[in-house]
Amino acid sequence: MSARVLVVDDIPVNRRLLEAKLAAEFFEVTMAASGAEALAVAAQWSPDVILLDVMMPEMDGFETCRALKANPGTAHIPVVMVTALIDRSERVRGLEAGADDFLSKPVDDVTLFARLRALLRVKQVQDAWRLRAEIARQLGVEPPVTPEAAVAGSAVLVLADDAEAAEVGSCLVADGAVPALVSRPEEAEAALTTGRFDLAILCLPATGMEHLRFASRMKAQHATRDLPVLLVADPAQRDLVLRGFEIGASDYVLRPVDGNELRARARNQIRRRRYEERLRTDLDRSLELAVSDPLTGLRNRRFVQHHLEAALRAGDVAVMMIDVDRFKAINDGHGHAGGDKVLQEVAERLRSQLRAADVVARFGGEEFLVVLADAPPEEAVAIAERLRAALERTPIPTGQGEVSVTVSVGLAITPTGVSASEAIAAADVALYRAKSLGRNRVEVAPARAAQSKD
Repeated sequence: MSARVLVVDDIPVNRRLLEAKLAAEFFEVTMAASGAEALAVAAQWSPDVILLDVMMPEMDGFETCRALKANPGTAHIPVVMVTALIDRSERVRGLEAGADDFLSKPVDDVTLFARLRALLRVKQVQDAWRLRAEIARQLGVEPPVTPEAAVAGSAVLVLADDAEAAEVGSCLVADGAVPALVSRPEEAEAALTTGRFDLAILCLPATGMEHLRFASRMKAQHATRDLPVLLVADPAQRDLVLRGFEIGASDYVLRPVDGNELRARARNQIRRRRYEERLRTDLDRSLELAVSDPLTGLRNRRFVQHHLEAALRAGDVAVMMIDVDRFKAINDGHGHAGGDKVLQEVAERLRSQLRAADVVARFGGEEFLVVLADAPPEEAVAIAERLRAALERTPIPTGQGEVSVTVSVGLAITPTGVSASEAIAAADVALYRAKSLGRNRVEVAPARAAQSKD
């Protein structure tokens, strides 16, 4: 897995050693000799991961990490602190500053690359979501609210024996999280099917393989594959922890468990989970807006044209072009706001009269396009008449009084092989005839008008 890594250390020999290790694994490496230089390089070069030494003059690693996380342009970059400090309180201090992990000097190569790959898997997904969210913002789509930093109310699944479950649970409760304690993998799987969780903590027993199999099954399922996993292990279980990272674990804590470190690591994982969910929500919302008409909520012209092309490749399709009669007079008499209310109500009545498999879109102005799925000609005509009657039946309130609305409908039954533009043109010709014959009527295009030019 190739990626860009920024190595920050004030000692040249340490920088060169890490550079050689990373380059041997085909990582692209840039180096910085101080915290201030790291901030400048990170902002300009946009690394995928930052390996940050703690003990540096002037601006130490903690201060540098806080500055990186405070800058919106670099806050998303994972930071791994590299230190000779063995005091757990220093690790907690780094995690509180925003570090994603700690590595102790001398750096173990296997652990280093396992941690980098785990962090890069998460970052690649986040980068894809961030790019799409940024494009949506440039198009004027407002982003959702930033998730809270506090983790109170977060649901955490804890798989552990009774004694350790109580210990881990009490640490989580101190931060306001809500632990669900289970002692067997089968109970954990059942809990995942009935509840929603922000984090899973797996406390590995002596063998630990069954717990890792559970983690593997969880990562293979769509509903739980993005759930962060925090392992609790003995120092002698290093190989199991590395296997866990290969499966998709996010972090680990070694026994004896330090409550402050566990809480800090759990908080970081929950915050990352919420950040990912916000990005996913932002993306889903952006995609929905990209294919929807903002006034009526119907699909837009771009979407329905692509949908029609696909439908025509699969079989015969009925296409309706619907136009609101004398809409200019409605706008003139009831104002543009009144005209908008009419279009919204027309859209709602059309939608309510169609099947789930049918697609109705606002084609432009006061025109709507309907694509009927698997509708024989007689049924298509009946549906068109039903739509026309649904609009004629009840006046529409506009805020400036009620207005009686009628529509004209052009219907084309188009065989396989006809292009979307030809099908729409045939329906448009039928619509023009409906309007020229007095409006508020359905006209069907002659069969030859819907034939392919081929």
